[in-house]
Amino acid sequence: MTTADFTAALPRKRMGAGLLLCDERGRALLVEPTYKYHFEIPGGAVEADESPYTAVVRELKEELGLSVRPGRLLVTDWVPPRPDRTEGLMLLFDGGILTADQTAQIRLPADELRSWAWCTQQEADQRLSGLLARRLAAAVRARADNTTAYLENGYLVA
Repeated sequence: MTTADFTAALPRKRMGAGLLLCDERGRALLVEPTYKYHFEIPGGAVEADESPYTAVVRELKEELGLSVRPGRLLVTDWVPPRPDRTEGLMLLFDGGILTADQTAQIRLPADELRSWAWCTQQEADQRLSGLLARRLAAAVRARADNTTAYLENGYLVA
């Protein structure tokens, strides 16, 4: 078997990259997609031959009209398969604190996002799916503790 044959036979995983953006009060920025019933963390799918870092930069420009340079990786979250989705690896980077001027520059694509909001963890718990609420809470802790968290389905493993 050649290296190319071996590589072609390896399993493929879905991958996504997001960004924890906060305001000066420590609230996280969440977005409300037009195609889902709950809010999301800004970010999206990593495309073929694209790095997660490049993907999150691209997604922030597309979703919010912002040019943000992500900081360090806060969370890696392995998500098990579901009936409607394959397993996936989701990465969450530190987006730092958005200033009032940066916040005023937010522009949403009307066909993709309905709204955005600054949310406390309690508000995020009400607006996000359980998985995303756990991932966001882990990212906030990792940022505060200057660590990186490894999660499985949003739960801390190591």
